[in-house]
Amino acid sequence: MSTPEETIDIDTPENVAFGYQVAGLGSRFLATLLDTLIIGLLQVIVIVVSLAVAAQLEDTALSGEFSTWVYAVLGIVGFLFYWGYYIFFEMLWNGQSPGKRWAGIRVIRADGTPITLSESFIRNLTRLVDLLPMAYGVGVIVMFIDKQSRRLGDLAAGTLVVHDQAPISIQALSVRRSVNFSPHGFKQIPLDGFPIERLTNDDLNLIEDFLSRRDQLTHRETLAVQILNTLHTRLSLPQPAINRVEAEDMLLAILQTAQKRQVDG
Repeated sequence: MSTPEETIDIDTPENVAFGYQVAGLGSRFLATLLDTLIIGLLQVIVIVVSLAVAAQLEDTALSGEFSTWVYAVLGIVGFLFYWGYYIFFEMLWNGQSPGKRWAGIRVIRADGTPITLSESFIRNLTRLVDLLPMAYGVGVIVMFIDKQSRRLGDLAAGTLVVHDQAPISIQALSVRRSVNFSPHGFKQIPLDGFPIERLTNDDLNLIEDFLSRRDQLTHRETLAVQILNTLHTRLSLPQPAINRVEAEDMLLAILQTAQKRQVDG
């Protein structure tokens, strides 16, 4: 049986491990509750509008025909709201529905990359099985059994639900570092000769992901060194002669310099 909140490590293609806190039953229940209320409200609005139109057509030649169509349309709308709602928002908000965003959780692929349309489609169509026999009975049982708290939809789609990490700006990172991270404060590392222009978007995204979540990472200094070594190896550069604490400073300096270059044009 899995613990309510478990941390897992996922290796990126660059062989750097990031830790994610798996969302437990409580946070997922709160997210589902809010989403269900929103879906119910949307369906009520559609029903009220349909009845209002039907009332306007009463005692007209179109009244009987409209009544037949309204039941068919309401059935289709109910299906689209329940399944399309999750797919739409997970694509719009990168793995989050309104309920998940409120609860601070997010759906990701098992390899740590963002969810795609195919995974969202599979995990949400499988929701019908998770609902059986009622109130997510099957889904809850499977979540308790699975060590990563996945329901059947997650198992079928190869996805995980994890706690979301709020984005942190570089300015905020600098302030937090001087207060909490290390007694020496931020140390500007010289980047003479480092080819910032050769870094790819994936390189910069990896650095930014590390810096934005380093508070929650175990062995963060070791990870910083791994990332630097990976970048230097890919760029055919000699390994940097810096210690583990300075590695974080160098990553921050690289990202700041790259962002400044982008702003300056």
